[in-house]
Amino acid sequence: MSPTPETVRPRAQVHRGTVVVAAWWFHPGMLGEAEARRRVLAAWRPGATVWALAGGHLLKLAAPCKSAVEAAPGLPLVLESGVLTSAPLSAKERERLAPPAGAVVLVHAGVARMYRPGELRHVDPGAWLDVSEWRRVRVKGLGAPPPPMKMAVEPLPPPTREWFGPKVPTLAPEAEHMLARMEGREVPVVREGFFARLRRAFSPKAGEATLTLRREGLLARLRKAFRAEPEGAPNGAVTSGRAGFFDRLRSAFASNSSGAPGSDTARPGLWQRFFGSGSTSAPGVGGRAGWFARLLAGMRGHDSATASQQGSLPASGTRPPEPEGPGALEQLKAWMLQNTLLGRLIGQRKGDYLRRLFELFEEGKLDEALRHAIPLGTEPDERARLALGVPGPRDELRIQPRGRSGAAQAFGGGPAVFEALRERYRETFRRLEREGRIDEAAFVLAELLGTIEEAVSFLERHGRLRLAAELAEGRDLPASLVVRQWFLAKDVERAVSIARRSGMFADAVVRLEKTHPAEAQTLRLLWAESLAEAGDWARAVDAVWPVTSARHLARAWVDRGIQAGGASGAKLLVRLALGFPDGFAAAREDVQALLSDDAPARAPERQAFATELLREGASEARSALLVPTTRALMRDDAVDVLTASKVLQQLRALKDPAMAALRTDLPTPKVSQRHPWAESPDLAPVRVWMDRNDAGAHAVHDAVVLPGQRVLLALGEAGARLVGPDGRTLAGFDVPAFSLVVSAQGNRALALARRGDLWRLSRLDLVERRATRWCDTELDAWAPTYDGERWFTAVRDTVSMVDTLAAEPRSLWRVSQVGGTVLRMAVDAKHLSFLVLHLTPGQDFERLERWSYVLAGGPTLRGRADVPDLRGTPDTLALTPDGEVVAGRIAGAEGAGAGPWSYLAPIAVRRFHIPSRQGEERVGAVLGQAWSVTRFQKGELHTAVLRDLAGHARATVEFSGTPPQVVRLTEDWCAVHDLFGRVVWLDLTSGEVHRVPVV
Repeated sequence: MSPTPETVRPRAQVHRGTVVVAAWWFHPGMLGEAEARRRVLAAWRPGATVWALAGGHLLKLAAPCKSAVEAAPGLPLVLESGVLTSAPLSAKERERLAPPAGAVVLVHAGVARMYRPGELRHVDPGAWLDVSEWRRVRVKGLGAPPPPMKMAVEPLPPPTREWFGPKVPTLAPEAEHMLARMEGREVPVVREGFFARLRRAFSPKAGEATLTLRREGLLARLRKAFRAEPEGAPNGAVTSGRAGFFDRLRSAFASNSSGAPGSDTARPGLWQRFFGSGSTSAPGVGGRAGWFARLLAGMRGHDSATASQQGSLPASGTRPPEPEGPGALEQLKAWMLQNTLLGRLIGQRKGDYLRRLFELFEEGKLDEALRHAIPLGTEPDERARLALGVPGPRDELRIQPRGRSGAAQAFGGGPAVFEALRERYRETFRRLEREGRIDEAAFVLAELLGTIEEAVSFLERHGRLRLAAELAEGRDLPASLVVRQWFLAKDVERAVSIARRSGMFADAVVRLEKTHPAEAQTLRLLWAESLAEAGDWARAVDAVWPVTSARHLARAWVDRGIQAGGASGAKLLVRLALGFPDGFAAAREDVQALLSDDAPARAPERQAFATELLREGASEARSALLVPTTRALMRDDAVDVLTASKVLQQLRALKDPAMAALRTDLPTPKVSQRHPWAESPDLAPVRVWMDRNDAGAHAVHDAVVLPGQRVLLALGEAGARLVGPDGRTLAGFDVPAFSLVVSAQGNRALALARRGDLWRLSRLDLVERRATRWCDTELDAWAPTYDGERWFTAVRDTVSMVDTLAAEPRSLWRVSQVGGTVLRMAVDAKHLSFLVLHLTPGQDFERLERWSYVLAGGPTLRGRADVPDLRGTPDTLALTPDGEVVAGRIAGAEGAGAGPWSYLAPIAVRRFHIPSRQGEERVGAVLGQAWSVTRFQKGELHTAVLRDLAGHARATVEFSGTPPQVVRLTEDWCAVHDLFGRVVWLDLTSGEVHRVPVV
């Protein structure tokens, strides 16, 4: 207690009647220690603090409350001019005490005693609770667990031969075996005994109808292989006459040695590639030195090495990057095929295979030929490795596949063989089409030629609509084409589900309009309804507007969009005024309110209104709006709240009679010298201090900023609350809310509350101001935002795209077995990223992996990478939608130090940064694409520092008190709040600070 100059005995010993209580004092001498502690705990609320004072317990409330003194649980203290007093003091009594701000004046035993702020000692009431004998019990719901989330659309597997009908013959066993090897699948091989294979090799079967490679005995083939080709053979020099088809086929497989006549260019062998081409290289071979030659040149000196490269340098003098050459094994294989008996044997066997296949086609045995025909796929890949041999009858017979576990292998022969097979398949397709064998013809297009889109078009042209849709989806064609085919196949539900999953409604409508305009209009209406259900009313109106007969449906969407406000609401205000017969009168009041309002916060809405007005055609209604709109923009430009010069120039150039009188007085739009706060790093950093006395009436668990400077608060079991720019409560939602997931449009939200092992999800309609319970489901991680209909969540090792418009949760897309537990997710309109923690038995931590997807056309994986240099399970994580990661451990945590945090760059090409300021006080980080926030803690002081891409500190928010800060960051705003009910957010465009009262 601080000494006073003289004893002050106030005339009033206690407060009387009903007062606004800011603190309670409980005296153990009168109540007993146990009863005093019980009353402290009974009166405690989140955000309250307990202090030791004058042998008793002082409970400071998080927010003042009214109480009758006669019914008070303890001695009430009232806050007067920053001082807590237990009795009303007169002006003279207060002057004699002279208490500083934050002091406590306690009247006890008739004497007023003053206690300065430093004399109070903080007490943790949690230490009063004896929980040593408590045991943790896992909470489970009394009802049945929710069913597993269903897929809205089960993905179709790749098409098989059975899809094309019973007329397409089944694949021959040996061809099936070979095809499996082409696709990289393991197929058990039944090995024949040595004598059986020897007997079959020496016993040719000339009359076989099926395709086989052993039409000659082994000795006969050896004789042919060793027999020298005559000068005029197809492998020799080119003759004046055109060689036959089989001669050209055999020539394509012949080994191409460096001295072979008839070759315009000769590929160097292993020896030449090893020692370098030099002066003895064959014509047409590049002059790049081999490894040994370059090594010798390097030992001889720089001049020799430079001389060996002059022939390959471009005119600019800069050597282009050299492609990675084949490995030693591939070079050895090529040399063996060119210079040994093995090459002749393999080439002849492959030539015999293809010769017999073509004979089946020419003899008209199409069923047998289709049983053995091998798909061509795409064009031959020059980098594909040449198959060395065939251990079984057709095990190594490869055309142009890419195995899943190794590099691609080519059948051989080059483009000549590829083109010959394609011509034969194309001729077979035309023949089958002429004969009306549609299924077989489509099979040739899809399976043999690999022209999937042509096969889909062919099936559609012949009325096989469902098969065309299945083929398009099974072969992963563009999502817009898949949607089009399913819509034509009359499976509307599947078409809409795929369109919503991929976001390809617009492209699908464009594809349909070219051939089926009536169906395109129907799909356009479904698209508009989907957007309206998701709360994106502006885009819903744009989608339905080309359908003139359905514009009446857009009227309700226009009204709801205007009610939601923001820039999109201003655009819809133009659509209402000019697009409907009675719209001008209906929009008059809203237009006047917008254009006459001089608040800087609504300047973006006025610019959006003017931009939309310029896009509309000339009319009397538009002419009536041009003059007041121009004046409103001139007012905004004059006070420099908005750079409207470009729009004003367009209005000046507009040839409209209404602008004639105004154009003369219209000043030249000035070039604003003022830059937005976000682009002015030289300005002094914004500083915000939130004191303990700024606490609100409720604990705030989450907070998001909505269009129009509204704020949505999650108050836990007290529900959710919508607060206006002036701090007034606009709406309350009676659903539990501990976390919020807000839509991109800002008019929908999901409220989450844990219920044991499950999470209760509720839908919030912020325009209609109503809340409905949705479901109870399992959740481990989720994206903090969604687009109004698609929300990404994770349960254990499965990531799903959840349809939030369905009655029960269902998945539009999912990826299973990611290999670990998903810890964090982030999403925007273009990207999805999540972090997976991999654990091994017996270890606490193995590695942290980032997965990044591109959302256009459906989620497509674009990158997987481990977070480098991470030691132990991270205590803090920060992630952006395009995959930028910061992870680390907080100093003081078990096994953790204050070392640098780990970092991983995003997959997108953009500027990025690493949050700076290393130190033991750092306790967290939040990342955005243009901003980052680093959190620090020192004692009871919590600090959040906002930095831009260059690392400049632009804002500092400091909170005093025990609960830590919670930071939520977007590209437009940064919100900071805590469980004391203190909420502050910063506008990242203007730099304005907004405090949100929680009463």
